[in-house]
Amino acid sequence: MISREPTIERLAIAQRLLLEPFGLTESHLSRALAEITSHKVDDADLYFQYTRSEGWSLEEGIVKTGSFSIDQGVGVRAVSGEKTAFAYSDDISEASLLDAALTVRSISSAAQSGRVKAASRKIAGSRSLYGELDPIATLDSTAKVKLLEKAEQLARAKDPRVAQVMAGLACEYDVVMVMRADGLLAADVRPLVRLSVTVIAEATVGGTVRREMGSGGGGGRFGLAYFDDEIITRYVNEAVHAALTNLESRPAPAGEMTVVLGSGWPGILLHEAIGHGLEGDFNRKGSSAFAGRMGQRVAAKGVTVLDDGTIADRRGSLNVDDEGNATQRNVLIEDGILKGYLQDSMNARLMKSKPTGNGRRESYAHVPMPRMTNTYMLGGDKDPKEIVASIKKGLYATNFGGGQVDITSGKFVFSASEAYWVENGKIQYPVKGATIVGNGPDALTRVTLIGNDMKLDPGVGTCGKEGQSVPVGVGQPTLRIDGLTVGGTA
Repeated sequence: MISREPTIERLAIAQRLLLEPFGLTESHLSRALAEITSHKVDDADLYFQYTRSEGWSLEEGIVKTGSFSIDQGVGVRAVSGEKTAFAYSDDISEASLLDAALTVRSISSAAQSGRVKAASRKIAGSRSLYGELDPIATLDSTAKVKLLEKAEQLARAKDPRVAQVMAGLACEYDVVMVMRADGLLAADVRPLVRLSVTVIAEATVGGTVRREMGSGGGGGRFGLAYFDDEIITRYVNEAVHAALTNLESRPAPAGEMTVVLGSGWPGILLHEAIGHGLEGDFNRKGSSAFAGRMGQRVAAKGVTVLDDGTIADRRGSLNVDDEGNATQRNVLIEDGILKGYLQDSMNARLMKSKPTGNGRRESYAHVPMPRMTNTYMLGGDKDPKEIVASIKKGLYATNFGGGQVDITSGKFVFSASEAYWVENGKIQYPVKGATIVGNGPDALTRVTLIGNDMKLDPGVGTCGKEGQSVPVGVGQPTLRIDGLTVGGTA
């Protein structure tokens, strides 16, 4: 069997699913774009998408729910200056395509020729960050149910205090195709899987029943065979450990103190408090705390933050973004100096810079905007144990729940789902109810120790922005940040 080059293979898959069943060819797409660019517009594109998804959930020892869905459609966009006209349809046909094209071109008055000149066809560059497999088909239904049952059985066998186990399995097969007015043609086939385990532990203390929760899980852009016995056991152990730890927790102290953040998933604080503020649209509009600060020191020495959409098999990675541009390894902050913003095509043009491969959208029914992919801080040279031992009195937070941030001010609030009180370099006891309050740009300047244990999260992140959700990755090493405010219950 002769295999085709990955880019050509992805285009063939996209054409087979998104064009051929509806009698469409590339010439029909070119005709629709020509209708748009007959008016004076700066940019235009067509975005086709086919998504098949499946989900299973287990509770009380049985698989109680299952879901399966197929969605497909096309989004048509025209851009003129800062204005965007957008139309979409779940009816993929020549008629609906031309109708949408005529609708969006009204963003600009008719002219002899548009600002966008017709260009010859060019195919997006070759790369293959993950396979073109359909993850839904990598295990049959019986095996999927057994996988969830195994997670439940392992959790219950781990400790008699485990009172309830919930497990979920999600699979998605996403095929997209983009044609731009400048002649670029790109396609991507995006597998995505995730396994989640949630445990509720229960204990009676002084005649009162106490219940606490813990969770574990992960995933990425691969098939379900990834979830072997070793991986399932690790997720279960993480969930049970978190639940049992929280059973022993005490009310969290409050006040200004030293905070040490663990490696991996705690990078969600970096994502929210800093990453969003580095997205191009907020900086173009001057609404970000980082606006106009390019080349300035915005963080302590040693702090280097990247956004990298090219890491193989990662949840936040893409071969091409949702505008057809190749994803990149973007340096945002280098040794404390602001080096770059995350850009989609429109904001890059308006800011006189180049797209960074960060134009993302939730689906064909949404417009693209600058979004993160895998955002993380590089490691330093300190042993994580040394960092914890450096705390005289403070908090060591190893896992986070929800949080929120104000982009303009940079202020954030995060709740720690697993944290410990530390005195004189020794972990004293787990705490509950700790919230970390701060200002993203200010917090970066308060980083005093950076661990050598940088790691990415296990593949569970989903980022929301302006009503759109996309899969992302986060990561960081163990960090010591001085002078953060902790809101507690004590």
